[in-house]
Amino acid sequence: MRRSIPLALIVAIFALSGTVISPAQAAAGPCRPGQGVNLRGKDFTRGAQLPATLRCADLTGAKLNGVELIQKDLTGAILRGASLKQANLTQATLKYADLRGANLAEADLGQMHADHADLRKAILVDAEAGQAEFPHADLTGAKLTRAELTQVDFTNAKLVDADLEESTPGQLKARKADFTRAKLREAKMSQANLRNATFKDADVSEAEFTQAELDGADFTGALVEGASFIQADDVDLTGSKGKPTGITVAMPTSLPDLDIFGTKETDAPQDESTPRSGGLSVGLVMVVLSAVGLALTVVAWGVSAQRRTRRNARFLQMRRDAEEDITRLGEGIDQLDYEFQVSGRGGMTADRDWRLALDAYEAAKQALLVARRPEELHFVARAVRDGGAALDRLRSRVH
Repeated sequence: MRRSIPLALIVAIFALSGTVISPAQAAAGPCRPGQGVNLRGKDFTRGAQLPATLRCADLTGAKLNGVELIQKDLTGAILRGASLKQANLTQATLKYADLRGANLAEADLGQMHADHADLRKAILVDAEAGQAEFPHADLTGAKLTRAELTQVDFTNAKLVDADLEESTPGQLKARKADFTRAKLREAKMSQANLRNATFKDADVSEAEFTQAELDGADFTGALVEGASFIQADDVDLTGSKGKPTGITVAMPTSLPDLDIFGTKETDAPQDESTPRSGGLSVGLVMVVLSAVGLALTVVAWGVSAQRRTRRNARFLQMRRDAEEDITRLGEGIDQLDYEFQVSGRGGMTADRDWRLALDAYEAAKQALLVARRPEELHFVARAVRDGGAALDRLRSRVH
């Protein structure tokens, strides 16, 4: 089996052939200018056949409205200004693809892989993009109005000035994503992972962040009027504007000091003609018993709430750790896939361990999605372990 070619050797080969290429350029993407087939401006909406391979293809301004591109490999393809309205890109691969200004309105992007893709000012209005992956992608100025974004991966993605109004990004993965000045009015972001995300000057009015993870998220200058943060984790709205809902207000930790036993001295003069009571009145006894019962209820509630809080915090931490493990597995898969591409080895879809790694990655994500108790995270750990073992076996053979 051929050995993978080191990046430095690739640079040296191009240098000897008279072509100057820097290490940064070599790592920027898997394609070189002119490497793929030239399909600029072609119209495929009238039954014209697409070539067998679309890797690194130049489809600038091409018309692909309603075209079936299921599981197609468009890695590094140039689709700048292309029209893909209502196209079917389910499970397609568009890693490092150039989609600047492309029109993907009403397109089916379910489980599409668009890592490091350039989607600046792309149109994804009403697109169905459930479980699509955009880690490290640039969606600056992109229009995602009413888009279905359930379980989409925007990890480290750039969505500056993006329009996500009325979109449904439930259970979103957007750790370290940049939503600066983004329009998120009425966006459904329940159970989203938004740790260390940036929402500076964004419009999140009436958006839903129910049970979202917001540790480290920056809402400076953001409009949060009517936004719901019910049971959201680690919310910090310092510097935001407007009045949100669902923010937990701390309860008083002590009850007022009531003189229910009449032990305090009073400065008021007593009427000597008033007969003294020989004991506590029935009303006072009832007040005392009610106060004691209330105190016991508050104590019991507090203990129960503390236990729930500790249990939930422990589960959330375990869930975060499991999600980090899945992210590392996905990065390992991407890295090995990139090594295949750079070395010219091409697709490894027929390799058993490669399929096992991909299946384990998907199984881990699904197990994490349905996990509700700590013991259910065992399935995530097992899938990650199996995927890592498959990658190790594959690396040992390739290298």
